[in-house]
Amino acid sequence: MSLDRLNPAGLSPPTGFSHAVVATGGRLVFLAGQTALDTEGKVVGATLPEQFAKALANLLAALHAAGGTPADLARVTVYATDVADYRTHARELGRIWKDLAGRDYPAMAVIGTVRLWDEECLVELDGFAVLP
Repeated sequence: MSLDRLNPAGLSPPTGFSHAVVATGGRLVFLAGQTALDTEGKVVGATLPEQFAKALANLLAALHAAGGTPADLARVTVYATDVADYRTHARELGRIWKDLAGRDYPAMAVIGTVRLWDEECLVELDGFAVLP
């Protein structure tokens, strides 16, 4: 199995994502949306960076349970209740990503949403991975 990350010269330089990810061989793992919930179902963190870190950790825990690693992520979608706040914290969120998931960036999108299932949640991440 391989994931080839492609960033064509004709597109703007990617920062914290890949323009395309080509998967060859392997098993698909679909990861449900994860927010900043702890093991008791309580929201952890009051700020976007705190919630992003917990949501990403939860996504990676689900991936690990399926036998995967962050390098296996092919696609991640981020749903944010305040895209302006997300942009304001982009550097910090990038550091959190690098600390938890490394530098093998999947194809990504950030989508603004009015609210999430748990009203106090500020961010949710879902995605899919390709495992050998």
